[in-house]
Amino acid sequence: MEGHAEERLCGKWRVACGFYNYNLRDVFTWRLLKTVIMGQVLSLLICGTAVSCQYLANAGVETPMLQSFLNYALLLLVYTTILATRKGERNIVQILKTKWWKYLVMSLADVEANYAVVKAYQFTTLTSIQLLDCFVIPVLMLLSWFFLKTRYRLVHFLAVMVCLLGVGAMVGADILAERNQGSTSDVVLGDGLVLLSAVLYAVSNTCQEYTVKNLSQVEFLGMMGLFGTLISGIQLAVLETQAVAAIKWDLRIAMLFAVYALCMYALYSFMPVVVKMTSATAVNLSLLTADLFSLFCGLFLFHYKFSALYIISFVVITVGFIMFNAVPTYTALPEDDPADQPAEGSSDHLLAANRDTQRAETLTAVAAL
Repeated sequence: MEGHAEERLCGKWRVACGFYNYNLRDVFTWRLLKTVIMGQVLSLLICGTAVSCQYLANAGVETPMLQSFLNYALLLLVYTTILATRKGERNIVQILKTKWWKYLVMSLADVEANYAVVKAYQFTTLTSIQLLDCFVIPVLMLLSWFFLKTRYRLVHFLAVMVCLLGVGAMVGADILAERNQGSTSDVVLGDGLVLLSAVLYAVSNTCQEYTVKNLSQVEFLGMMGLFGTLISGIQLAVLETQAVAAIKWDLRIAMLFAVYALCMYALYSFMPVVVKMTSATAVNLSLLTADLFSLFCGLFLFHYKFSALYIISFVVITVGFIMFNAVPTYTALPEDDPADQPAEGSSDHLLAANRDTQRAETLTAVAAL
């Protein structure tokens, strides 16, 4: 009896930590590899926006709201048009009748998050932005815990810590390489804007995860395009009319705007696919490597100094991302005790199961017998 109790206690500890009797084939699956690759594609798209923004800034163009407006306008033209052509309850008119204010709040959070983080570069240092921007991850985990009922295991928290250590290595490399740290005109205001943007991004990403997993990706992108265009268009007219009028347009400037808008459009279109496969938290962990891709491009385009810490940072963040996705989270149910669940959990209890579908279905069928 005592031996049974001890075995049960050990079993609960393994389940709580997320450590089961894994074979390497159970952990390093094609699904996990695909998740890692897709996460890095998102980072490369963000790198594209960062490089184009840097070239625009070097040309004296600072119009973040115009750049955001172009992205939302593309989403409007494609996905909102698709919604408008649908019939029945999935038509845009029916969606607006019942859920317009929810999508308005979601889009407002997204637009203002983009604006706040870009504005922060005018007041605080690059180091502060890189570090404080990571605040989105704990906020997102907290929102997911309460609103999406996502439950994390010990290995997920360890994975987040590993990723943040990688970010620390990247920031340390920037300091050692004496990279330009930007403005220090009002550090408190700048840091506050970064934290605000992190919270708003977390709100937007939580809404995105719920929508793409319970409704549809087209509905999310269509509503984001509609309200995002409206909100960013108003802010553009109020805040950046003079800045836009002062742009000296030529083919190079137009191409940079086009590259930025297309990278953002691809990012917004592709991100819901990855979120549906994993979670918004996992996606944000993968995006931590975006700054590193930008730095690698900067070595050739802007003559940044190289540091071996950049490579170490990339490896550490990637390891943390793999740790997070190798063990599935689960959804809390009434009177749900994760320690009493089977180690393989049914598909109803998993949000981001990174094992192959066939194995999960087989184990569920066995449990039913």
